[in-house]
Amino acid sequence: MTPSTEIRTGKVEFDKMVPLVRSFLERDAMDVVIDGRNIRGYRSPDARSIWIRDYSDMMRGIRYFEPDVKSVVEHFAETQAANGRIFDYFTTFPEKLPCERENWTKYVRVPVEADVEYRFVKAAYLAWQASGDDTWIQRVLPSMERALSYALTHPWRRDERTGLVKRAYTIDTWDFAYTAGKHDWLQFQIDNHTFWGIMHGDNSGYYEAFRIMSDLCLRFNEIEKAREWSERAKAIRGAMNAACWNGSFYTHFVKLTPVSVPGVDEAAQLSLSNPMDINRGVASHDQAVSIIREYLRRRQRSKAFAEWFSIDPPFPDGVFGDERLRGGTYCNGGIMPLVGGELARAAFDHGFESYGIDILERYYRLIAEKGETYLWYQPDGTPASPDSSTSPEATPTDGWGSSAMLYALVEGLAGVEDLLKRFEDVTLSPRWIAAGVDHAEVSVSYAASGAYLSYEFDNSPRGISLVVNTPESEIHFHVLLPKGRRVRGVTGGGRPVRHRVQKIEQSLYVDFTANVTKESTFVISFL
Repeated sequence: MTPSTEIRTGKVEFDKMVPLVRSFLERDAMDVVIDGRNIRGYRSPDARSIWIRDYSDMMRGIRYFEPDVKSVVEHFAETQAANGRIFDYFTTFPEKLPCERENWTKYVRVPVEADVEYRFVKAAYLAWQASGDDTWIQRVLPSMERALSYALTHPWRRDERTGLVKRAYTIDTWDFAYTAGKHDWLQFQIDNHTFWGIMHGDNSGYYEAFRIMSDLCLRFNEIEKAREWSERAKAIRGAMNAACWNGSFYTHFVKLTPVSVPGVDEAAQLSLSNPMDINRGVASHDQAVSIIREYLRRRQRSKAFAEWFSIDPPFPDGVFGDERLRGGTYCNGGIMPLVGGELARAAFDHGFESYGIDILERYYRLIAEKGETYLWYQPDGTPASPDSSTSPEATPTDGWGSSAMLYALVEGLAGVEDLLKRFEDVTLSPRWIAAGVDHAEVSVSYAASGAYLSYEFDNSPRGISLVVNTPESEIHFHVLLPKGRRVRGVTGGGRPVRHRVQKIEQSLYVDFTANVTKESTFVISFL
């Protein structure tokens, strides 16, 4: 197979997902010129602007098709404040027509946001992963450090008592705060009436960012710094689990400022960062299983067409200052493919392969007929519109959610997860057995560098064959076995390979590691 990103299985829901998501992203591409420099970014689904929040998640899909993965990260780094703060977004287009018409260059930081800095770190890491440019990431590392230092020290961001990142009382990671009626519309500012608390998703994001910093410092032989970032990651994970885990999932908002929202029990609200917490690595396997089962329970009892809730149950209508924020709309209980993609990715990793496949298949049916995908849907399936939320637009090419679904397809079902850069260190976890696929051809490539890994998968009564092609990789195989099958042995290039069988919930995997240069064939034979 040529070095590109494509999947061929004979099943349309998998084979057409990659080109369909690519078509959405192509329509989301946004080129701007600032200070005479070209910047190639991807717009938010609800505004013609480049948000680091959306972009850092969309990068998980963009990187397979887009050669320029650096310019957006560079611009956020270049416009970083002296104290380390990163802007939320920038744009050169009028956003709120007809009242806003100027084509000036505009930068915005929403003060209540606590997640911006970790998202900047993640975007830089993904750009490095796709490009493989060590010199570039070493230039960006000081900006990454300053961003995290800001989050760890600024009084608006850090709670000294718990050691966790705090924020104003928002709906999960969204950007307007509850004021108990003390502000006349959406409140984006921090003031004397701010209600403070801990939101789990912020802290899982910083946990992942700290781990990224540790890995990069270790790569560049900054051993002491690597140890410090690793210790910070362990500390925030422990503190977050102590403060936010309620026995079934992560409590939506752990209040530091006493406040009661009539009709709301935050501990009962399942919010969108829960599956993200799993994928960022902060949840244990048992916690991940508990969260996934909670989504399955809510799917059974909900009348919504999908269980990909932004938050469930939602807040009472209008309590955040805008009557359009009714339950079941936008971030107040709307159904988000972003959540579905994260949930599918988590399901694949934790023994719920059939559930992950079910989510991908439902999403494909949702988008295939009209070739449209939206940031959110009402519970009855009605897509987003500007009239039903606080957003200036509602494009039918949502790159945020569609990239999350592609992330689940490529890393979860096809099982190609880059652990380093340019596929030099990879976990390969083909789970096609769970989808009833006996033959699959998969190729995953980064447009920025041309790095690639491809494989051909075949399942037969005698065993599983994997023909892997890549310039040079250390591959950690984690191959799902058919139910009822036992492994006789594993060979690579005709020679025996040491292996072990691992059970994850009710699923059996065979694990082994091998170095691959160019092409190698591996056979898992059955008894």
